[in-house]
Amino acid sequence: MYYVYVLRSWTQNKFYIGYTRDLERRIKEHNQGQCHTTHRLDNPELIFYEAFKNEEDAKRREKYFKTTKGKKTLKLMLQETLCPGV
Repeated sequence: MYYVYVLRSWTQNKFYIGYTRDLERRIKEHNQGQCHTTHRLDNPELIFYEAFKNEEDAKRREKYFKTTKGKKTLKLMLQETLCPGV
């Protein structure tokens, strides 16, 4: 399986969107500061992921979530996670 995932740093209010074949390993790498792209994020937390059988499908979804429309879609999908009680 291939996974598209979203990390969030609550203190910095920043997101990271990526894809991987081994989600558990990749999250550990992010949390240990081993990833160049997220080593500056303060305590990144996994807030969302989707699984795909095909790598190209996962890449396409990751690319979409990185667009303005994709970010709006994520915020709509995750509105309770991002703003609990509002």
